[in-house]
Amino acid sequence: MKNDDQIVIDKDKEKIDNICEECKNEDETVKQNLIMYSYKICNSCNISKRIFPI
Repeated sequence: MKNDDQIVIDKDKEKIDNICEECKNEDETVKQNLIMYSYKICNSCNISKRIFPI
């Protein structure tokens, strides 16, 4: 049996929006960060979390 660790999004059930979970603003980079880092955050929140990890 094959074990896949891939995230599959069904287009009928889930729609990916571009709303950041931290600041609640809409940004294009949210979808990119979701694919790259598995977090639904924008680039500005991502940078601030890396600089100030608390």
